[in-house]
Amino acid sequence: MPLPPVPAAPVTVDRREGPYGEVVLRQRGEHFEIIANGCFLMDTSDGRSERLLIDAALAALPADRTQPSLLIGGLGVGFSLAHAAAEPRWGRIAVAEREPAVIDWHRSGPLARITADALSDKRSAILHTDLVAHLRGGTGGGTSPALEAAENYDALCLDIDNGPDWTVTEDNDSLYGPSGLASCRERLSPGGVLAVWSARPSAAFEEALRNAGFVGVRTEEIPVARGVPDAVHLAVRPRPPA
Repeated sequence: MPLPPVPAAPVTVDRREGPYGEVVLRQRGEHFEIIANGCFLMDTSDGRSERLLIDAALAALPADRTQPSLLIGGLGVGFSLAHAAAEPRWGRIAVAEREPAVIDWHRSGPLARITADALSDKRSAILHTDLVAHLRGGTGGGTSPALEAAENYDALCLDIDNGPDWTVTEDNDSLYGPSGLASCRERLSPGGVLAVWSARPSAAFEEALRNAGFVGVRTEEIPVARGVPDAVHLAVRPRPPA
């Protein structure tokens, strides 16, 4: 019986010291992967989780919501942005990304092959800003002032960590606590949807969402080749009483 192929050793394409620590872009065979402070974030070998994150948020919106606005937290390898821009039902699409290196890799680097069409879409803009700051009222250095000035979004799709229980930096912990979830809720229009990607389902985070005033809290799981399924946590900002 032939031995299985040996995985290609990763090659470092770019390494930078950013405002929140080290970020590295590596290539492994035909795929790229992003490492932040030594923690693997994501790669281009799949994209099911990122696509489900976007699709689940859109499906959970009220049927009467036309051309809904979307904020994606984290540019990553670009699957979420590319998938959202390929869907004509979305209106404006903003992506909050705090790492200049990641933005560069998409605008003029190897990851442009994934997001070039999305970034040329007039609905889309990258906001060079920390997501937590943006949710609390900051704007950032995006390419579209109209997108930056938006007070509310119909959907927030967050994929900046490996989940609420496994953050990339300590600064991100507050996003999944009471104050951070309150900021998410207030940035949503009534009936708007919060979708949070996680490397594993978290019952504690579901409870935190309910305690923060969200309704319709549920979790969709994405089977993976090995180990615990990935998950997308979904929650809705309630509409005011009629």
